[in-house]
Amino acid sequence: MDADVARRYHSFAAWAAGSSPLYAAWAEGVARDAELTDRIGRLSEREGQPNLVFAAARWVGCGLDPFPRWRERILAAWDDLVQVAATRRTQTNEAGRCATLLPVLAGIPGPIALLETGAAAGLCLFPDRYAYSYDTPAGAREIAPDTGARGIPFLPCRLDDVTSAPSRMPEVVWRAGIDLSPIDVTDAEAVGWLETLIWPGSVHDDRVARLRAAVAVARADPPRIEAGDILDRLEGVAAQSPPDATLVVFHSAVLLYLDAEERRRFADLVDGLGARIGRRVLWLSNETAGTLAEIDDRMSPGLNPTGSFVQTVDGIPVALAGQHGGTYEVSPFRL
Repeated sequence: MDADVARRYHSFAAWAAGSSPLYAAWAEGVARDAELTDRIGRLSEREGQPNLVFAAARWVGCGLDPFPRWRERILAAWDDLVQVAATRRTQTNEAGRCATLLPVLAGIPGPIALLETGAAAGLCLFPDRYAYSYDTPAGAREIAPDTGARGIPFLPCRLDDVTSAPSRMPEVVWRAGIDLSPIDVTDAEAVGWLETLIWPGSVHDDRVARLRAAVAVARADPPRIEAGDILDRLEGVAAQSPPDATLVVFHSAVLLYLDAEERRRFADLVDGLGARIGRRVLWLSNETAGTLAEIDDRMSPGLNPTGSFVQTVDGIPVALAGQHGGTYEVSPFRL
């Protein structure tokens, strides 16, 4: 048995247990299976990650059966699964995350330019075109575009403090993204892969409908997404933003795919970006704890952010953000 693969899948099972019981059962089954851990161990770490293996299995028709039957199917379809894992990526493009970006974006005065690193299909580049409902201790707060467009995504989010509820839409005048493998929102197969990346389970059922509604918004005005490494392309794309707008460089669950040295390089790039391109730049990050040591050092020792992103503004933690946008907690960072 490949002990490293078993450890990674066991850890994934614990993480997925409260969100997708089926994925948790699959991961636990893999972690205890000598043949599967051996096969996965022959893949690169990127290709063998649980999210990708499970999505690839679904993509090649292995279904959503309990582990014993699912195991038989993926072994029979293993060569096809490996090919999918080698050519596709885990680009979970969750528009619901905009509900946790909006509290910060709405507080920026004047026009803003959005630059998302790891943009996938760019569905998070349209926070000003979705509708939101914030459940706060003081009651519901709703906000939507003035256009009155029908069929736009409706994003619910629970807040722990009514003062963090946005009262206006940001004035977005420019938007762009960077991704190693941009997804064309007009490509039905590519969008189908995005749907396959959504975990099975009742808590995720609404995400499929949200994805389809967000794709419709993006198809009406396809976002510009530059292909390339964010470390190589960031400054060049950023310099194309309007000079009179605040440039917001943002990302969600992207830095975990970089190694420690690359994360350090990215943080240093963003830190000095404004001076190099002559813009006001704000860095808005939704990443898991452990991404950058200086951010972890700024959090209270007893804080447990498991299951949430630590949202930071210019490297300062400001909130715990639900990974799919469902919650936004600022109280852990209030003095």
